[in-house]
Amino acid sequence: MITGELKNKIDRLWETFWTGGITNPLDVVEQMTYLMFIHDLDATENQRAKESAMLGLPHKSIFADEVRVGERTIPGNQLKWSVFHDLPAGQMYSTLQEWVFPFIKDLHADKDSAYAKYMGDAIFKIPTPLMLDKIVTAMDEIYVQAEQLHDADVRGDIYEYLLSKIATAGVNGQFRTPRHIIRMMVDMMAPRADDVICDPACGTGGFLVAAGEYLKENRKEEIFFDRQKKDHYMNHMFHGYDMDRTMLRIGAMNMMTHGIDNPYIEYRDSLSDQNTDREKYSLILANEAVICGLTPEKACNFKEFAA
Repeated sequence: MITGELKNKIDRLWETFWTGGITNPLDVVEQMTYLMFIHDLDATENQRAKESAMLGLPHKSIFADEVRVGERTIPGNQLKWSVFHDLPAGQMYSTLQEWVFPFIKDLHADKDSAYAKYMGDAIFKIPTPLMLDKIVTAMDEIYVQAEQLHDADVRGDIYEYLLSKIATAGVNGQFRTPRHIIRMMVDMMAPRADDVICDPACGTGGFLVAAGEYLKENRKEEIFFDRQKKDHYMNHMFHGYDMDRTMLRIGAMNMMTHGIDNPYIEYRDSLSDQNTDREKYSLILANEAVICGLTPEKACNFKEFAA
């Protein structure tokens, strides 16, 4: 739970967006998600390199010696947050707008992946170098303070607090399940390495991410030392549906940041009569709001959604 000075820093960051002209809460969270994703790519790459070394597996960094962005080839390290955040405001803005943002839009090699699909129409909306400089400085301060708390969940708590502002504002009827409830539900269901997991109204992918983290903690050797099970984990295990493309975009980034390369994230009304999924999934994880108020017929259809 975010409290005290850290909460105040996040509130001031939110205010920077609003005073800069980005007033739709969903837009604020989306832009923040892009920047958190860019920031966390450094840490994620470092962690993957360590894990690959421990497992004796080859690893090629996404920040290779040279990276092609559009028609240009540039040094990969110039795309790192730890490098560009020290640049003057104008240079940082052009680097992010012209290099880094196109780079993350085209990051996933599989052009049919959820990430590629929903990042295709992503828009960088921060209007000025000065505003970007204020946001990046504020984010650096937030991450420094978060590290000082020595709490493994603090980054997730920050993200949850941002998402709570969507729920508070009532934007698009979004529902938010607190992370401790999500963790409790996942722990109770105890996902297995061969499960096919679905959240029929996935939003930002909280249930799917938590299931992935549970499997990393409790089934690590079983999954990651077995080529077939690892492929299942990365490409076939996680399914999420939603009717908001912004949520799908955030969800795809959230899962990729957590090491799930190719989840099946799709635009769909799971409760529609056109949904033909039957006995396709072994585990359903969902916010209770998904099934509140259903007619008996639709409730039965929902039960048939899983095996």
